[in-house]
Amino acid sequence: MRVLVLVKGDPDPDANSLPTEFFAAMNRFNDEITKAGVMLAADGLFPSEKGKRVQFDGKERTVIDGPFAEAKELVSGYWIWQVRSIDEAVEWLKRAPFEGGTVEIRPIAEPDEYPAGFTDELKKQVERQRAEIAARQP
Repeated sequence: MRVLVLVKGDPDPDANSLPTEFFAAMNRFNDEITKAGVMLAADGLFPSEKGKRVQFDGKERTVIDGPFAEAKELVSGYWIWQVRSIDEAVEWLKRAPFEGGTVEIRPIAEPDEYPAGFTDELKKQVERQRAEIAARQP
């Protein structure tokens, strides 16, 4: 199973300045999960002051510029992991070098797990899209 691991951020842009020691520890952890075949992707995100949100209301679209103050909704980075279960993901995450904050783990739905309204034709379209994306990867 694939999981998305969301590292929650801090609304204060200065709070995203972390010491070199933390980055070194995080790189060691990333090496460990990469060698174990767990990590599929990972990236850090710029602070919310550089972001935008698009709010949908029927046909209307409203663009909201950052920064965003709702700390519980901010994400500062993510991983995509391949694990046997969400419990395995939890065990890996417990080894991460965080000393505070919250990290969320969410299973990624595969096409065969989509709701009934997601037809076989739509599932095949998702598979084609994934194949096209994979073909573009270095």
